[in-house]
Order: sequence, then C-alpha cells, then structure tokens
Amino acid sequence: MSAVAGTAPRAGRREWAGLVMLCLPTMLATVDINVTLLALPHIAKDLGSSDIQQLWITDVYGFVIASFLITMGTLGDRIGRRRVLLAGAALFIVASVLAATAGSTGALIASRAVIGLAGATLMPSVLAIITDMFRDPKQLSIAMGAWGSSIMLGLIGGPIVGGLLLGPFYWGSVFLIAIPVMAVLLITGPFLIPESRNPDARRLDLVSVVLSLGMIMPVVYGIKELSRDGWAVLPVVAIVVGLVLGAVFVRRQRSISNPLLDLNLFGIRSLSTGLALGLLVAMITGGTGLTVTLFMQMVRGITPVHVALWLIAPSIAMVVFGNMALGMSQKIRPAVVLAAGSVVAIAGLLVLTQVSVHGGMGVLLTGLILVYIGASPVGMMNSFLVMQAAPPDKAGSAGSLSSTSGELGAALGVAVFGVVGTSVYRHELDVPSGTPGPVADAAHSSIAGAVYGTPGTPTGPALLDSAEKAFTSGLHVVALSTIVLYIALAAIAYIGLRDLPPTGTPEPAADAEAEPAEQPTA
Repeated sequence: MSAVAGTAPRAGRREWAGLVMLCLPTMLATVDINVTLLALPHIAKDLGSSDIQQLWITDVYGFVIASFLITMGTLGDRIGRRRVLLAGAALFIVASVLAATAGSTGALIASRAVIGLAGATLMPSVLAIITDMFRDPKQLSIAMGAWGSSIMLGLIGGPIVGGLLLGPFYWGSVFLIAIPVMAVLLITGPFLIPESRNPDARRLDLVSVVLSLGMIMPVVYGIKELSRDGWAVLPVVAIVVGLVLGAVFVRRQRSISNPLLDLNLFGIRSLSTGLALGLLVAMITGGTGLTVTLFMQMVRGITPVHVALWLIAPSIAMVVFGNMALGMSQKIRPAVVLAAGSVVAIAGLLVLTQVSVHGGMGVLLTGLILVYIGASPVGMMNSFLVMQAAPPDKAGSAGSLSSTSGELGAALGVAVFGVVGTSVYRHELDVPSGTPGPVADAAHSSIAGAVYGTPGTPTGPALLDSAEKAFTSGLHVVALSTIVLYIALAAIAYIGLRDLPPTGTPEPAADAEAEPAEQPTA
C-alpha cells in the first residue's frame, strides 16, 4: 500500500459498475438472515420443525460463515479472489434452490449450512476486490461507504422483502430471491470485476484449515448457547475446546512456511486497531439491538414486523452519517472522527436510560438514533482502515479478519449483554404471593415467560407489571454498561490511530516506502 495518494490510478466506469455488482451479493447476505427469521413460523408449521430445529435453521448459517471466513479469504489470495467469489455465487444459487424445495427440516438445515459456506466466500473476496479496484484513497473511501451502505440496506430491506413475499407466496420464496442476484453477478462478474491474487502463494495447509474450523465454530456455538440458555456445561466446554485449538492454530501458523493466516498482519497497528474497533462496535450493536428489540416486543407489545419498521429511521441515520464520517476523515484525523462518534453514542445511551415502561416511542427512538449515529463512523471506517493497511497480496486474509471480528463481536455482544440484562431482570422481578409455581418459574426465566404465561392467572396483571419494570431496569443497565465499551472504543481509536493523518492527505514517497503498512493510502 505504498502508492502515493497523488499518483494512485483512479477508477473508471468499469470499476464503479463492478462495485454495484459487488454490493448486490453483500446486500443479499444480510437480507438472507432477516427473511429467514420472518419465515420461521411458516417453515415450522409446514415441516413440523421442533424448537431446537428452528434454532439450527437460523443459527447454522452464521456458524458456517464465521468458521470458513479465514479459509475462504486465504483461498482467494492463493487461487484468485474473483474465482472464489463467482464459485461462491454459483454455490449460493444451488443451495438456495435446495433450501426452497426442502421437504424436511434436516434437508433445510443442511441447505442453510451450504448457503453459509457460499456466504463465507463473499465478504473477504468483495473487500479484497474493492481495495484492488480503487487505489485512490478518496475513491476507496467512497467505495467502502457504498459497500457499508449495502449492508445496512440489506438489514432494512430484509423484513420488508420478507413481509411482501410471505403474504402471497410460500416460505421457499425467501430463498429464491438469491437466484437473480447471484445470476447477474455470474454473468457480469467476468467482464466488470478484475481478477487478483498473490502471485507467490503456495498450497493451502489443510491441517490449518481444520484447526481454524475447530477454533471458531465451537466458540461461536458456545457463545450463542450461553446467551440463549445461560450457563451450562456443554457451551463452556465448547468454548474451552475452541480456545485450546486456537492456541494450537496460532502455534502452527508460526512454525510453518505457508501459514493459512499470516500473523504478521496483527503487527500492522492501523489494521489491528481497525479489527479491535470492528469487534467492539459489533458487540455494542449486537447487545443493545437485542435488548431494545426485546423491549419493544415484550414490554411495548410491538410485532416483529413493526419493530423492523421502527428501526428503519435509526438504520438510515447510520448509513447517512457513516458516509459523512468517511468524508470527514479525509480532512480530519480518523481518531478524532471516531472519538466524536463515541461521544454522540454515549449521549444516546444516556437517553435510553430515561425510557419508561409506559409511554411513547419518542425517547426510545431518539436514543437509538443517536447510538446508531455514534456507531456509524466505526461501522463504515473499520473495514476501510483494515483493507487500506493490508499488503495487496494479503487482502483476502485481511478481509476475512475484518468479517470474522464482526461475527465474533456480534455473538459476544448478544451473550454478554444478554447475561447483564437477564441478571438485572431476575434481581428486580417481584413475584406476587399466590402465583402458581410454573407461572412464577416461567416469569423468572425470561420476560417472554412472563408475557405468555401470566394471562388467566389471578396474579397475572401484577406479575406482568413487575416483569415489565424489571426488564426496563435491565435495559437501563445495559445502556450504562455499553457506555464503558464506548469509552474503551474511543481510547483504542486514539491510541491506535493518533499518528494516522486524514485519509485524503498525500504522503511523501519516502515516508510511504519507510512505513508502507501504516500509510493511509491505497
């Protein structure tokens, strides 16, 4: 990344058209998550899926993506990023057809796993190709903003698309929407998207591939199970196994000549800082998003579809201000932009502590919009920082690290803040005397147990009122706890990026050669 900003080649019409083709599968990957959640009741009714099977229908996609990101990113560096991307698009089409026509829950879960494998080819390849197509820092900033916006548009559009399809059509239609998108990518990709790879790459170390799967999948599984059911032996054992295999994986990468993951990437300060920021912001948005959406459904009684509609305004604010932050970072140091975003987010979290059990949505929506605006600089800039700092021959690996940090951060956020909110809820819950034992146990287990278990019982209204107040207290504590993470985020941004100039500042050629990995150039 040693090209000087003033001499870097500028992208033309072909590159911008290629960017559109790269944003489409990115958007589809996020749409796929939401539409599956909406279709789940229809799937369960048609296929007779049990509660555990329903969880696997939704979770296996994320498990497989997180597990294969590193492998697919490195594979793209070795055999060609466009080749991996187009192969993933073809696999996505086949797996989507199999999912749409699945006649049993087992077949659907298997198809979803294959869709996850195809999805794992998208993020690392797309990020690496965008970095290769847009060498000029200002153009790269715009391209990254468009790519980040496509993710948010997918999150916004998922519930809307799902609602439109699930009304007149059967549940399999939510998987068939992938076919035209991926078909367009397969047709236009060879003409609009350039091929790139590491010319000195050697064979893939299969032992490292197995170790990477054994490292990530048990950890993600364990974290998700802990967030869902609380402390249990199996999830803890899974996390320990993953961490042990992770240590073996790291040791092997240091000892072999063709590592699956070049650990020297972590020595690039701006890259490792970007990864840390991505992990933290994913934790924050995952944890607060879960708590707020549960509050809207369980306390305020809003349906899931209407919750999605309420979240459109904060999501749009995140897209708009995230792109503004990328533009500002061309004239203002990124560390300052990120720290300013943290201040705005903290203000929003303080507003969330004022949300009451009964009342309008104004306070909640105001706080959430401020939180999303404050998170937007990191949400847009962390991948930009990572990819800009990565050596060209390691772009796929860097893209996989960026995506993996987001996946792990979201899982950690849901787990950590889920435990925080649940602990406060159980501590604050006051079960009226005379409440039947099963009803009391269900209410003590979760807010959902109180909402669905209290109707028809003599103490139901009092118990429900106590549960709503207890969950609201949990929301307040989660908001206050998140402030700590934002303070840490601002500190990491300042320490890790304090020497990084504005991304639009041309650097002298001598400096670029002296410290190429740290320069904010393409």
